[in-house]
Amino acid sequence: MRIEFDRDTCIAIYQCVDEWAAFEKDMDAGKATLVNGEEVGENVFSLEVPEGEEFDAEMAARVCPVDAITLYDDDGEQVVP
Repeated sequence: MRIEFDRDTCIAIYQCVDEWAAFEKDMDAGKATLVNGEEVGENVFSLEVPEGEEFDAEMAARVCPVDAITLYDDDGEQVVP
């Protein structure tokens, strides 16, 4: 499972931070940060979801009010949103 985070779309509601420890608040930038995410596009970060953290990653993606977080299954199919 892989998660992608579009930092430009983020509006700093930080619900993802409450759902999964892989997200942290960046108060200086007014955005969330995907910890250890690899930049795969301009301000788009990707991270393989560690085993056992799939539920938390899914919840982080589901609670984002602006769909800045996209979750893909192991086959590369988009799961959320």
